[in-house]
Amino acid sequence: MFQDLASKMTPRKGLLCVFVAALCMSIGGLCIKVIPWHPMAINSFRSIISSSIIFGFAKLTGHKLKMTPGVAIGAFAMCVTTILYVSANKLTTAGNTILLQFSAPVFVILFMWLCFHEKPKKLDIITCVIVFGGIACFFLDSLGNGSLLGDSLALLSGVGYAWIFMMNKIPGGDSVFSCALGQAMGAVIGLPWLVQETQFDGQTLFAAICLGVFALGIAYSLISWGTKYAPPVSCCLVTGIEPILSPILVALAIGEVLTPLSLLGGAIVFVTVMVYNVLGARAEAKEAAQS
Repeated sequence: MFQDLASKMTPRKGLLCVFVAALCMSIGGLCIKVIPWHPMAINSFRSIISSSIIFGFAKLTGHKLKMTPGVAIGAFAMCVTTILYVSANKLTTAGNTILLQFSAPVFVILFMWLCFHEKPKKLDIITCVIVFGGIACFFLDSLGNGSLLGDSLALLSGVGYAWIFMMNKIPGGDSVFSCALGQAMGAVIGLPWLVQETQFDGQTLFAAICLGVFALGIAYSLISWGTKYAPPVSCCLVTGIEPILSPILVALAIGEVLTPLSLLGGAIVFVTVMVYNVLGARAEAKEAAQS
């Protein structure tokens, strides 16, 4: 079945997979807000479901699972990122969390330079400076509203998210297996908190199941599938719908909104990352045309 689908895949269909994945991810902030559990318990429950989905997806698509140091590094990054993301959502606004995590491309630039010795270009450096200026707006704001810890965890989740983008760059890396294994690790780590929870009403279970099935399991399966056929920059631009839609859903459902300073910081981070990807794509196309 999947072999037949693969033969019919096109870049446009690959982008559609990534777009649907971004829509699935955008419900994450709202679901976390309405679940009255400890963050570790939330992450454990959703990771039990999502890791099963991704392992099943890998088997159905004939993906050969392998265990290497590169896979272990990717799994650790995945595990840490998911835990930090849920924890940040409980301590600061959903908008702050997703927008600070969206700074990941800047950390990709830094890590590619420090770890893989790929010297940043002028555009990379300018992007880093501007994005860190936007991040400063969040932290100036959090000093006054008590969300400093939450914003800090959200930024750290962006650091971990950067390594998720670089999973296949690590020698012996495998993004599919790392995602599945990392989420399985998160499920086990959070299990002591999960077994202590007592509130399992319909709304709580529905939100928790949606988190595992859609925001993680199906989303990461679709991303791993779609990015095989669509250009990376195009995929990154499409996923930009998540940091826009997620705060809107939370605002409509529970009335949580960004402060003016955080909104300014978020706009700086989001617009800069988008412009960076567009200019980077143009530069790559120009270089390819000249070669």
